[in-house]
Amino acid sequence: MNLTLWGHSCVRLSRDGNVLVIDPGGFSDLTVLAGADAVLITHEHPDHVAVEPLVQALENRAGVGVWAPAPVVELLADAGTDRERLHEVRAGDRFTAATLAVEVLGDTHAVVHPDVPTPVNVAYLVEGTVLHPGDSFTVPAAGGPQVEVMLVPVSAPWLKISEAVDHVRAVAPRTAVPIHDALLSEIGIGLVDRLMGSLGRTAYRRLAVGEELVTR
Repeated sequence: MNLTLWGHSCVRLSRDGNVLVIDPGGFSDLTVLAGADAVLITHEHPDHVAVEPLVQALENRAGVGVWAPAPVVELLADAGTDRERLHEVRAGDRFTAATLAVEVLGDTHAVVHPDVPTPVNVAYLVEGTVLHPGDSFTVPAAGGPQVEVMLVPVSAPWLKISEAVDHVRAVAPRTAVPIHDALLSEIGIGLVDRLMGSLGRTAYRRLAVGEELVTR
């Protein structure tokens, strides 16, 4: 399985010509949708789902399904997407998308501030090896196989670097790939990478947009 970063929190997973896209939001390169066979959305924030471009991409590409929590399903349906192509998910669900096995974990976005509503946020574990937490600190249940690649948010209004480090330590993946960094300057990216690389206990690898990582 090949993993490619498409900016901010958007990644593409592909295997044998089948393409799964996760969190194509407004800070990402949305041309990724042109080749998608299936789309996963973690939550409703616009940096994780660009509603109008996604609806247009679905109109242009027959057969593509979207899996997402209920609020996202409603957003896409209200924007004109056929409900038959929308699949509501919650923690504990398991399904296959673009021939890849997906498990849904967690249900809550990290707290931005007590005065800010906390949306539903699911995490996705793909093929038991790649974890995308969305905007959460979700950790897979103990006793399962080791996560090979964890996509770890490193910059957000709800996040401190110490929390990102602790999240990686709790998941204990073989490799941590930083995501959710569109708000960082070049200086900020360098600082985050130095801290994450020195404080973590796992391999830390930044991918450039368009760079591909082959997973197990």
